[in-house]
Amino acid sequence: MKPLAERMRPQKPEQFFGQEHLLRKDGPITKMIENNSLSSMILWGPPGTGKTTLARMIANLTDRKLFTINAIESGVKQIKEVSAQLNSVFITQAPILFIDEIHRFNKAQQDALLKMVEEGSVILIAATTENPSFEIINPLLSRCQLYILKELGENELKKILNRAITEDEVLKKLDIEIKEYEALLYYSGGDARKLLNALELTVNYLKDNPKIVITNDIVEKIIQEKPAYYDKNSDLHYDIISAFIKSVRGSDPDAALYWLARMLNAGEDILFIARRLIILAAEDIGLANPNALLLANACFDAVNKIGMPEARIILSETTIYLATSPKSNSAYKAINKAMEFARKTANAPVPMHLRNAPTKLMKEIGYSEGYKYPHDYPGNFVKQNYMPDGINEKFYTPGSNQKENSIKEQMKK
Repeated sequence: MKPLAERMRPQKPEQFFGQEHLLRKDGPITKMIENNSLSSMILWGPPGTGKTTLARMIANLTDRKLFTINAIESGVKQIKEVSAQLNSVFITQAPILFIDEIHRFNKAQQDALLKMVEEGSVILIAATTENPSFEIINPLLSRCQLYILKELGENELKKILNRAITEDEVLKKLDIEIKEYEALLYYSGGDARKLLNALELTVNYLKDNPKIVITNDIVEKIIQEKPAYYDKNSDLHYDIISAFIKSVRGSDPDAALYWLARMLNAGEDILFIARRLIILAAEDIGLANPNALLLANACFDAVNKIGMPEARIILSETTIYLATSPKSNSAYKAINKAMEFARKTANAPVPMHLRNAPTKLMKEIGYSEGYKYPHDYPGNFVKQNYMPDGINEKFYTPGSNQKENSIKEQMKK
């Protein structure tokens, strides 16, 4: 008997939950199937969202030969062997070559696919959990249509569970009631395969009971593990830190704490989080509250000394402080503008009066001549040109915050 997840693979679009944008009646993949007019494609999405199932379904519904390669196990030699087989079965329509985890192919391996795709001798369907922009070579990416499979939500996962207990050839013969869904959904991590595996384990554990009632306590007792859905090198890692940064920037301490908690629960490097807080303090708060940078730097030192679990308190304090601080990105904008202008004027000479003159010769040829020492003047300020000759560009514009405007006024005085 095949595993439940294999038995419940959708065979037609109406059995496919969660990807309506691709498989609704007028969806792009539905139209391809109906017209039997396929183009090579890359399916990008989290694990368990149906990438492999979709490739199999397309091949079945268009009556095409399907060849499958797993990128972990294959190299250029295997690709060439499959290419030879493809040529032998091509009759009236191109067969499908499905490559799972194509992001694991190196450049040479991906290059080996170009000729087949370009000639149309094969319809390539490639699956990846990683961002194709970074993992797929541009020539291959430009020859394929990119389709994004969305993470399965609570409603879709519940539909998958209910379909399994009512339609599966084994489970439908049993009296099964899912009284509580939360634990099954949690342990799935949004992965339909893990979800069905968890259901099957639970049913097998309770199968001697006349009525199988599934509750959160029973599922937790059987599974006894956390879903491994957060990978420090995955897109989710970057998506969550992005959400964290934007929440602090947007002055929402509750959202910022939520994303911080997600990272801490997943075992994120606390120094990585602390470094981001230092950058935030300078980029998004800046001169509106200069103390923010001091606190963020102290936070980094403290979590480095203390470690988890107590570091969570320090990170929480700093996150709340930064989220509730007044915001200004004037320093960030000023240095960006200055660096761009400096690139364009990299050959502008330093004015003679601003150059040091440590030797007699340098003094004789005019180095430092005419420089006005500000401390010799009232208020320690004297007006003179500090820019290269002919340049009078302004880079710093104070934010609307009263504290930052007062800094500008002091500078004027």
